[in-house]
Amino acid sequence: MYRIKSRVWIEGEDGVFLGEGRIKILKAIAAEGSLSKAAKSLGMSYKKAWSLVDSINKNAAAPIVVSNTGGNGGGGTTLTAYGLQMIQMFEQINQQCWDFLDLQLKEYDL
Repeated sequence: MYRIKSRVWIEGEDGVFLGEGRIKILKAIAAEGSLSKAAKSLGMSYKKAWSLVDSINKNAAAPIVVSNTGGNGGGGTTLTAYGLQMIQMFEQINQQCWDFLDLQLKEYDL
């Protein structure tokens, strides 16, 4: 059985807004509560992770990631409700794309 492989990303006026790699860092931030821990969990440098998050926020209609500094428990990084919505939206679009491509391939009976 054959499968079509495809990568989907969403671009804004200033370049890539969301793609699989950016979604991975957002999910890791949600899980870890920290940009540095998220980067470490993905084997990514903090600088690279920060660059991706900064780019996402700059291209977004509303903040997706917010950082809190200091305090008793230290700082942290969290996703906004809009950020969580963007993950869900991207994953839904991605799955629908794969489903559509699978259907197209079935029409050719390979």
